[in-house]
Amino acid sequence: MIALAGGDLVLPDGVLRGGTLVIDGDRVVSVEPRAIDRAAGIDVRSAAGLTIVPGFIDVHVHGVAGTDVLDGAHAVAAVAARLPRYGVTAFCPTAVACTPDALETFLDAVERAHLSPAWGSARVLPAHLESNFINPAWKGAQPGECLRVFRAPADPDRETFSGDDILRVLHARRDGVGIVTLAPELPGGLDLVRLLRDRGHVVSLGHSGATYEQTRAAIAAGVSHATHLFNRMTPLTHREPGAVGAVLESAAVAAEVICDGFHVHPAIVRLAVDLKGPARLMAITDGTAASGLSPGSRAMLGGRPIVVAPQSAQLEDGTLAGSITTMDRVFRMLVREVGLPLPVAARLCATTPADRLHRRRLGRLTVDAAADLAVLDGALNVVQTWIAGRRVGEH
Repeated sequence: MIALAGGDLVLPDGVLRGGTLVIDGDRVVSVEPRAIDRAAGIDVRSAAGLTIVPGFIDVHVHGVAGTDVLDGAHAVAAVAARLPRYGVTAFCPTAVACTPDALETFLDAVERAHLSPAWGSARVLPAHLESNFINPAWKGAQPGECLRVFRAPADPDRETFSGDDILRVLHARRDGVGIVTLAPELPGGLDLVRLLRDRGHVVSLGHSGATYEQTRAAIAAGVSHATHLFNRMTPLTHREPGAVGAVLESAAVAAEVICDGFHVHPAIVRLAVDLKGPARLMAITDGTAASGLSPGSRAMLGGRPIVVAPQSAQLEDGTLAGSITTMDRVFRMLVREVGLPLPVAARLCATTPADRLHRRRLGRLTVDAAADLAVLDGALNVVQTWIAGRRVGEH
């Protein structure tokens, strides 16, 4: 057994100053209200001056430190190995629209990394697909040549695969797919929502030109998630609430928000927290292989080159192509710039993502929870990461 003693413990209902977290194997067995200096059979380690939060869970991350999850058979495992230095203990590998062969390779890599995790790596959760079924007019950096319409046959003059080919791969690998992002306003979109919902996937609205009314219809059909709220979807205005308005008002939908301070202004993040509540909002990075690299560096996103700009990743033509942030920076932004209390920031970065993915042993500091932790210094920098009760990596 191990005790982290004398630290500030960020619990679901508040901060326990100078408390002790006791770990036995891979789980938390006790939360004590005071520091201890010794106990029989327990390895007591001082956490004085440190803050302990549940390990961060990122449900939308394409890559980090030069590796994109679509880079090949070993890419998902490589990303999993690099994320703990940023306090991430679990993540959904996230793929842009791609060919059936690339999707098969990616989902095989997700399955292998999940079933045979490497020591010291973040837990690999079911994948998030920013799928082939998004709106071309709202695609952003998604590859237009890979976009398809549900049940539409392939055009033999310019297409080598159909939407049905993608769905066959997805069905064969369905246990490895958690979230599927789509545009429900496309032809057959609501039928696709129902199909994916019935197969057990979390269906997410994103890269979508859906109106307020179309979004409400999609929610009624089974959409329960929104991909990077505010970005690449119809905006909220006073005459047309758009997809944003429908998501903000719906208790049935949980929403992601990119919390890098660039994609969404901190004041709007705070407004979303106030409107949705922390139980229906989750902080994401939308991180790419450019995350953690210096400005001017180059990486890949789904096989296409991206460049590290001062505040984001970009395609070579300047199109915004995801973020360059990491979850440690997201947490600091929520506390310092958005002004959230530590327990609320922890909920957005860990608890809500875990709950929405039905992983209720993750994302919280409570008795019987998994001992997945991020330990922060006084400046909220990650100095230790613990996964399944073991300290991993160097920071």
